Amino acid sequence: MTIENTHLQTIKELKSAILASRYRVAVLANKEMLGLYFAVGKLISEKAHQEKWGAKALEILSNDLQNELPGLRGFSASNIKKMRIFYETWEDCFTIGSLPSNQFGEAQNSENQIIVIGSMVSNQFAIEFQKVGFSHHFEISSKTKTLEERIFYIQKIASEFWSITTLRHHLKSNLFRQQGTLPNNFAKVITQDDLRAKALMAFKDEYLLDFINIEDPEEENERLIENEIVRNIKKFLLSLGTDFAFIANQYRFILDDIEYFVDLLFYNRKMQCLVAFDLKKGKFIPEYLGKMNFYLSALDEMVKLPHENPSVGIILCKEKNNKVVEFSFRDVNKAMGVSTYKTVNELPKEYKGLLPDVEILKKLMD
Repeated sequence: MTIENTHLQTIKELKSAILASRYRVAVLANKEMLGLYFAVGKLISEKAHQEKWGAKALEILSNDLQNELPGLRGFSASNIKKMRIFYETWEDCFTIGSLPSNQFGEAQNSENQIIVIGSMVSNQFAIEFQKVGFSHHFEISSKTKTLEERIFYIQKIASEFWSITTLRHHLKSNLFRQQGTLPNNFAKVITQDDLRAKALMAFKDEYLLDFINIEDPEEENERLIENEIVRNIKKFLLSLGTDFAFIANQYRFILDDIEYFVDLLFYNRKMQCLVAFDLKKGKFIPEYLGKMNFYLSALDEMVKLPHENPSVGIILCKEKNNKVVEFSFRDVNKAMGVSTYKTVNELPKEYKGLLPDVEILKKLMD
């Protein structure tokens, strides 16, 4: 090995050691902060109930803390309220206190240790729990209703290192409910149990494409939707989830001197296969499967590498009838699923009836 190569290897090892140390420090700091916030939340929750605190109590408390500790950050009235919510969300699963001394007989440095109580969560989950930042925790506490949901999102954040933006997107698109619900024929055509399980978890029944903003719904068509997706490819990848890599839109292949184009082509690293998306602006009809079956056969024959698994196809349409999808899949031998999409133009149910119809507004403006 040359001196230059030895030097580069030394730099690489030093960089790795520094980054690993920074990560451990960050994890320990986050663990300590969560313990403190949980303890504060516990104290505030108990005091508020015992002493019947009024609406201004937290503001007074925050101001008094600032007077005692000038320059204190992170303890505004709103943040203290979040700490209380954080505690009350998890009070049935965790408590706060000092852990027993460790195997070397040394006392723990902090009394604010989050400790598992009961059997609702495991010690392993407690480790994952303390790797997640407080901002993530508050998003989960305020936007989920069940313990199962909270555990799902925390484990995803801990294992996949989601940013707060990614978490908010998946909460908004209801990833917990969407995973594994895609109408598909995977059970019949994917024979490997592990690959079938990965495929089921990789796709959703509905995708939230809230970055698509088509002013006139009558102008909505497949190419317009495709262009919006390509223009916002990072956001679309966020909708898909982890392990997807974008290859091309209008992916071209030639068969018997005729050109064919796949709307969107991706690669999924976990499944080790190509994934083709065919975009449809209307309701699903059985004929769409024949076209997708043709695309997948061509991709497997002409594009797929020898070590890769057979391609998977997703038909992304505006709406579908699951019974029609089920019957359509019966004699199809390629792995496919049918998903729907929702765009920013769709009015939330709670607002329907409160705002005038788009067509009425158009007439008023003419």
